[in-house]
Amino acid sequence: MSDFIRVAAVSELGNGKCTTVVVDGKEVALFNVNGSFYALESSCTHRGGPLGQGELEGCIVSCPWHGWTFDVTSGASMINPEFSVQKYEVQIQGEDVLVKI
Repeated sequence: MSDFIRVAAVSELGNGKCTTVVVDGKEVALFNVNGSFYALESSCTHRGGPLGQGELEGCIVSCPWHGWTFDVTSGASMINPEFSVQKYEVQIQGEDVLVKI
């Protein structure tokens, strides 16, 4: 069982922004929605697009390759529930954002 790993400072990811971080060698998409942080599997289930480079609108991210959409709070696909992505646990400790795979 892996531990929480520091991936960023809270100040590094502004509200409404997303990025890609690496946790235990795995790419993870990290999102800031109104000061709450969420982490999902980075690869879109449609064609593998990088969700961390997508467009975040509220709590919905659009894949930059083909526009598939996912709820970052749950990983649920807005197109088809069978294509949801893995959600990971996030903790904030002081100014650090930590993710557990």
